[in-house]
Amino acid sequence: MNVVIVNCFDTYEERIDLLHEYFVSKGHKVTVIQSDFRHFKKEYRTEEKENFLFVPSKPYYKNLSFSRLKSHYVFAKNAFKHVESIRPDLLYAIIPPNSIAKFASNYKKKNTSAKLIFDLIDLWPETMPLGKVKNFPPFTFWQSMRDWNLKYADLVISECDLYRNILRDVLVNLKTETVYLAKKEIASESSPILSSNEIHLCYLGSINNIIDIPKIKSLLESINNLKPVTLHIIGDGENKDYFINQIELIGAKVNYHGKIYDNLKKQEIFDRCHFGINIMKDEVCVGLTMKSIDYFQGGLPILNNIQGDTTRIVEEFQIGINITPDINSVATKVIDIDIKKNVIMRETTRRVFENYFSFESFSNKLNNVIKIAMDSE
Repeated sequence: MNVVIVNCFDTYEERIDLLHEYFVSKGHKVTVIQSDFRHFKKEYRTEEKENFLFVPSKPYYKNLSFSRLKSHYVFAKNAFKHVESIRPDLLYAIIPPNSIAKFASNYKKKNTSAKLIFDLIDLWPETMPLGKVKNFPPFTFWQSMRDWNLKYADLVISECDLYRNILRDVLVNLKTETVYLAKKEIASESSPILSSNEIHLCYLGSINNIIDIPKIKSLLESINNLKPVTLHIIGDGENKDYFINQIELIGAKVNYHGKIYDNLKKQEIFDRCHFGINIMKDEVCVGLTMKSIDYFQGGLPILNNIQGDTTRIVEEFQIGINITPDINSVATKVIDIDIKKNVIMRETTRRVFENYFSFESFSNKLNNVIKIAMDSE
């Protein structure tokens, strides 16, 4: 089978690499058509990857800007010129940007024998912290570019159940499945060394405008009033200095590690921490975060306010604490979990990763959903 995957963002590339590996392992010919502009670093990529075709794209430097939308639209238009020449049996389109949905559906209408899968990795504008303006033009038109075209897919995949619930009215009578985010196994073992006199917490990932720094500060202050807190930060971002300053203001210690790509070093930090912080602004519409999968892989329970899938998983498997408005109560729960209970939590957390977010679980799920797409009429 000739498979083409269309993806705009390098920020989704971990999922793309897993998809590529899955289809290649099944003996299919695979082409990934992707933008050559790195969204996170705002720079062009120079390295090549086997079976990847990088489409020249216009740069942009603000995440919310007309130049970004134009860059995405032009990428989608040019990407589908390549799709037209390749003529795949299966077209696997990653959304967003929403313009890919428009061009993918146009291709499907002209090539009805080809199978089309939409993979919803994010929802725009729903997940953006825009407040009520997202309910008005031009954002509603932007949203409709996706919604109007989903019906042309043989299957719509979402990365979490929350997205399917939000789009339930649009997805009526469509074939839909959830395929969770996943990560490949890494060569590291967990050997926790936890303090009984202090609480060590980890924040992993980008320090950007969608994490809820005031809420994190409030929680850590409440915990610090009961037992001394040290926050370990792995990552970087435009709000790094502000984040560190706010945590130090409450009397907690901050250990800034910067960006760490070595899995063994990252695991060593996880092994010193009681919980990982998985907290975003309430208006951010997300069911799972990549940082939570990293925590799960390292066996680190989480302090979580992400709704939908993550809240359910934390409650069902007892692999952390869900944040409630009663911050003092949450802080007490953190203190009440002794080292023995924490170690049990860590073992369960690791099993949750293996059962739901490993490459093996990802591949097993894809076996089922690809069959659904190929069998559709």
